[in-house]
Amino acid sequence: MKKPILAVALSALLAAQAGFAAAEDVKVGTVMGITGPLANFIPPILNAAKLAEADVNAGGGILGGGKFELVVADGQAAAQPSVDAATKLVNLENVAAVMGALSSGATIAAANAVTIPNGVLQVSPTATSPAMTDMDDGDFVYRIVPSDNYQGEVLAKIVLDEGIERVAVAYVNNDYGVGIAGTFKENFEKLGGTITGYEKHEDKKNSYRGELATLANGDPQALVLIAYAGGSGAKIVKQSLEAGLFDRFIGTDGLRDDLLIEQVGAEALATSFFSAPTSPAENPAGEALHKRFDETYGEGSDKPFVDQSYDATMLIALAIEKAGTTDRTAIKDALRFVANAPGEIVGPGEWEKAVKLLAEGKDINYEGAAGSHEFDDNGDVAGFIGKFVVEGDSYKQIAIFE
Repeated sequence: MKKPILAVALSALLAAQAGFAAAEDVKVGTVMGITGPLANFIPPILNAAKLAEADVNAGGGILGGGKFELVVADGQAAAQPSVDAATKLVNLENVAAVMGALSSGATIAAANAVTIPNGVLQVSPTATSPAMTDMDDGDFVYRIVPSDNYQGEVLAKIVLDEGIERVAVAYVNNDYGVGIAGTFKENFEKLGGTITGYEKHEDKKNSYRGELATLANGDPQALVLIAYAGGSGAKIVKQSLEAGLFDRFIGTDGLRDDLLIEQVGAEALATSFFSAPTSPAENPAGEALHKRFDETYGEGSDKPFVDQSYDATMLIALAIEKAGTTDRTAIKDALRFVANAPGEIVGPGEWEKAVKLLAEGKDINYEGAAGSHEFDDNGDVAGFIGKFVVEGDSYKQIAIFE
């Protein structure tokens, strides 16, 4: 009688060991600008990624029940620090994929130096530079916000619709600033607008008064400012107001930062407006995510790029689950299969449903809080651009363009 009991026990042990082996913990890196010009944006963006992480683990885990873990590194929204952060994540932490970086320059630098050479999937929730479209990336670099080619076109129309036909343009000298300034200028002039001054600047100067005095020539009706509020942006607005050179500002997403309101005051920004990537107006998935986000963190669901950060993290997790492995190339190959139609729709918070469908061999199509993410051949997506104004101590969206 002992032999059958022993055999049964051994069989149960082997089965348990097999089940344990099937569960694989997975690390995914996140390159965040925790310090630097985007620091004010980071807390809600990082919380959104952590909410996706929590949803995966609460929904049964990844790859047979393993733990899904985000490993955060500070890229400082700058090129070399982001290369260093990505190097640490890829070579030391051995992450399966990378979510980030945030700024365009940081994303491009980390991709060219680290993720592309090492064959690691990289998905940015916020990088918008047109230079990313034609990168020779081996299909390893993606983003889930529209290119600034589109935002520049939309912003040109918004400005002219406001009856503003003459503007000066100041832009920070990096991939983000150069990219969107060029597309805005091209489209604004094509539509009949006049650029009275067009000046690039470096991010960390103490004074921009000389550049601003030059830009104020030619009778512009407003200053189009493409910069990060935490870098040169707030300083330029402040110095413009102090010198009486400009009193109306038109900004892009880098300027849509609470820091600008804190440093300048809402009253001084009463006639200003801003463009930024946004989410669709009618989106129950986004509304449900925002409710859970605020219940979890108290507030912040209305801050920039919360939806995109959650979606980028969730798409990476779904690609890993679809691949069934932490093999980096297999994860890259799986991304479009979970993001693009056709497939059964799954949304934020529906990890268990997605895992079940994938286990049954069915196609899924993730429809996120920030909308559909249908990747084209370049890893780009279409998307939505919002128009924002200052209301009280925050920004209010008053229009959406798609």
